[in-house]
Amino acid sequence: MTSILPALRQAAPRLTRQLFQSPHRCPGNVGLRVTHGKRSRASFSNVRNFGASAPKASIATGHAFGPESQAVSSLSSLSESIKARVNPAKGAFFPETTQKSVAYWLLGSAASVFGIVVFGGLTRLTESGFVPFSPLLDWLLTRPRLSITEWRPVTGSLPPFNEEDWDAEFSKYRSSPEFKLLNPNMTMSEFKKIYYMEWTHRLWGRFVGLSFAVPAIYFIARRRVSKSMALRITGIGGLIGFQGVLGWWMVKSGLKDDLFAPGSHPRVSQYRLVAHLGTAFLCYSAMLWNGLQILRERKLLSNLESAQTILARLRNPRLRIFRASIGALAVLVFTTAMSGGFVAGLDAGLIYNDFPWMGASWTPPKAELLSDFYSQKADGRDLWWRNMFENPSLAQLDHRVLATTTFGAVVALFVYARYSPKAKRLIPIGSRKAMHGVLGFACLQVALGISTLIYLVPLPLASAHQAGSLALLSYVLILASRTWLPNPRLSALLAKRMVAAGPPAAKKAIRSPNLYPKSNVWKAMPELQKKKPETQKKGIKSFIPWISMVK
Repeated sequence: MTSILPALRQAAPRLTRQLFQSPHRCPGNVGLRVTHGKRSRASFSNVRNFGASAPKASIATGHAFGPESQAVSSLSSLSESIKARVNPAKGAFFPETTQKSVAYWLLGSAASVFGIVVFGGLTRLTESGFVPFSPLLDWLLTRPRLSITEWRPVTGSLPPFNEEDWDAEFSKYRSSPEFKLLNPNMTMSEFKKIYYMEWTHRLWGRFVGLSFAVPAIYFIARRRVSKSMALRITGIGGLIGFQGVLGWWMVKSGLKDDLFAPGSHPRVSQYRLVAHLGTAFLCYSAMLWNGLQILRERKLLSNLESAQTILARLRNPRLRIFRASIGALAVLVFTTAMSGGFVAGLDAGLIYNDFPWMGASWTPPKAELLSDFYSQKADGRDLWWRNMFENPSLAQLDHRVLATTTFGAVVALFVYARYSPKAKRLIPIGSRKAMHGVLGFACLQVALGISTLIYLVPLPLASAHQAGSLALLSYVLILASRTWLPNPRLSALLAKRMVAAGPPAAKKAIRSPNLYPKSNVWKAMPELQKKKPETQKKGIKSFIPWISMVK
């Protein structure tokens, strides 16, 4: 018996050390040392089983644990909370990030909307003085496109198949003001040509809706998108449906005599036309912006060191004015495009076909710009806004002023980004490249606009001018996506990834609080505020700050 006692004394420290060992590890390979006496006993990743094993072990061995054991016991619950925060709950439906495939789908949908906007402009341009390079194309593109007089979202997907169906459709068209006033001698073969063009536009719209709705349901059901992105996709889907309703509401305005001025040829309401066009622009912009944001989010999360560098540069207060200028430029480009919709709806491009003059002066006479003819109130309360939206002369002048202002703003922003020493140091390289694209498309758009006006609105130039406005808006959105700050959700996710990466990255994030100001990593954990004064001590509590910042 006496020979066994020395061996037990030698084995006692080893047995004590075994109590702290566990095959399980905490996320991120967290390494917190627990001191027992003078030697390190275990890592924090092995402490989570100690809370359950410590009481039994202490009774079995009779070993009295001191203050270190109480500290380890208190940290065991913190370890469990950290693991729960780093790993999302199994019951959560939406993931934290959106997959890349969703971004490519959104960008493809945006390209489809871009195409239908251009094609829709072709189907709506009327009496535009087109210089024919093909007799058939001249006939197709210089007539009003109101050949389909009904809105049937489902049954209207198929064209007429037999002569009886064609006679029914042609009979409906003969009762419309367009046929009576403009095309009284139209034959069946001519009607089929304009019918197929309008039917193609509507079929394309149905394709845009289906190609968006079906993948959206799949991505959300299969948990490929985050919660915020799912809400955005749902909103875009609703906007597409609303766009279809607006399209029929616009066409309907050209089918009744009481919706346009007596004596004028049938045309759709310019107000409804701009509403339809503006909704299409918004739908396209939403698809493009969210697709770019998903790609940017994936890029930042894939390289945390590069993300820190980019965010540190973007959060510089000196870039606030530059970002605000980009936002104002996007609004200005959109407003200019909508004013172009009023010019097209009023055929205002067929008057004052010179630039920069409008007749004998820079502007038409005041009596022409503010004519009482367009006012419908006895006291003239609506004189200003009705002339602005219904007077072709003032509508063209407004478009000229807005276009010139937009071009001047683009040039000024480019000069600042290109030649300002402070801007060259702060603006990211990707943003500077996008700024070159914005300037190039702005110059192209100005050239197309002036050419369209001088040559009496030839249809190819008019269509290219409309496409150019959407292309310019696209590049402004690309510039904004490369310069905009990430949203609070992404900031919090980046902070969480920094913590999961380990102590060096987490400490770097804490020392640079400007990188993630909206994630509130310090304010989010009340226990961190309480234990913050103890972080200067050595031992177990020296790593509490970067562990506790997870939320």
